[in-house]
Amino acid sequence: MEVLSTIVNVVVLLALIGILLYMQKKHVSFSKRVFTGLGLGILFGVSLQLIFGRSSDVIKDSVDWFSLVGNGYVKLLQMVAIPLIMVSIISAIIKVKAKSGVGKLSTLIIGLLLFTTAISAAVGISAALGFNLKAVNIEQGEKEQKRGEYLNGKLADVEDKTIPQQILDVVPSNPFDDMTGSRPTSTIAVVIFAAFIGIAVRGIAKKKPAEAELFTKFVEAVYAVVMRIVTIVLRLTPYGILALIAKVTATTNYAEIAKLGQFVIASYVALIVMFIIHLIIIALNGLNPVTYVRKALPVLSFAFTSRTSAGALPLNVDTQVKKLGVSEGIANFSASFGLSIGQNGCAGIYPAMLAIMIAPTVGIDPFSFNFIATLIAVVTISSFGVAGVGGGATFAAIIVLSTMNLPVALAGLLISVEPLIDMGRTALNVSGSMTAGLVTSKVTKDLDVNVYNAPSRVEDVDGGVTA
Repeated sequence: MEVLSTIVNVVVLLALIGILLYMQKKHVSFSKRVFTGLGLGILFGVSLQLIFGRSSDVIKDSVDWFSLVGNGYVKLLQMVAIPLIMVSIISAIIKVKAKSGVGKLSTLIIGLLLFTTAISAAVGISAALGFNLKAVNIEQGEKEQKRGEYLNGKLADVEDKTIPQQILDVVPSNPFDDMTGSRPTSTIAVVIFAAFIGIAVRGIAKKKPAEAELFTKFVEAVYAVVMRIVTIVLRLTPYGILALIAKVTATTNYAEIAKLGQFVIASYVALIVMFIIHLIIIALNGLNPVTYVRKALPVLSFAFTSRTSAGALPLNVDTQVKKLGVSEGIANFSASFGLSIGQNGCAGIYPAMLAIMIAPTVGIDPFSFNFIATLIAVVTISSFGVAGVGGGATFAAIIVLSTMNLPVALAGLLISVEPLIDMGRTALNVSGSMTAGLVTSKVTKDLDVNVYNAPSRVEDVDGGVTA
């Protein structure tokens, strides 16, 4: 009976995928298909849990098959992420106009990412204090104890390193090893290596223009191939989101979420407030924030359901260039830098909230101005090199808590709601990188305002133009 139920569930998923395929053949816009996939996935996942129960073998077997679509899609995006970062950064540096300057663009983007991270830390602190969150009020079960032991094990990797040493970790010593994602700081290391290649090509162009032109044509050819792969993968987005959100809603333990409801609510209040701050920053630069929300929503929805900033990279770049009018170079810079620097959700709000919650357990007054000021500074500096994949927030929390001499194991108390909160954190990370790219492009006067202000009639990833 269980096998039959699993087969039926898989058939239903395939039928829902068939609906999305039919919409694609009818040239329904990409955004509408993405949100249709999201809605169908939520309804399907909730229905499965109501019928079979979250812990049933039917659910476990069903979501295992769903993962072929959902996790398979995420893996394809991660597959193309490093090649895209490499060729995008090299191409961006080569194409950067002399008046803009690589250094100026990099400084502006990184500065904006760190600035918004500092603000997000302050927002997280305010949320934790406002909701009176304390680690001592959270019940610790077997699962939480195991998570605490795991975090203590991870602590050994960073506890003996000062902040300067942690920053030094982002410098690549073996870029080819970093291309495999072997370290938490691998992504930013690849960005740095690619930047050196791009700068070197610009320097060669002055002395050996023929060689520089040959390499530039090679990069352009590789870039065209990689972007074609990206386009092919992005076409799978509605199906990937359908399977991912179905899995999440079918397996979520709503009872445990209810027990930690106050922390969940406080976290999402902080995330929403920070997103509003992004909109305010955009508005202060003379751009309509409603337009940004409408055009950025598909990529933010994907980041929300997939919980991977790195996986959202292709959609991030595509949205900035084709829908928001950001120049190609700046879009690639901001999206790539945003994977490992200044993640507003994972490296900003989350570690700050944890530190405020844990501080009273060791006799520290969480309202102390010196403690808060130090915490904001540590969170901002520690946001260098945080991985844009699952576990990035944990790595950021370990660094911040260990630097502030706070017990890392207590962060394991929140394991039950970690996936739910990570969804919002990831979406905020991506919004932060897009905001940095948009504002930088506006400041440097590289923004195509006509593209930004254009109505929802935008280029589709399928190659057509849809309303």
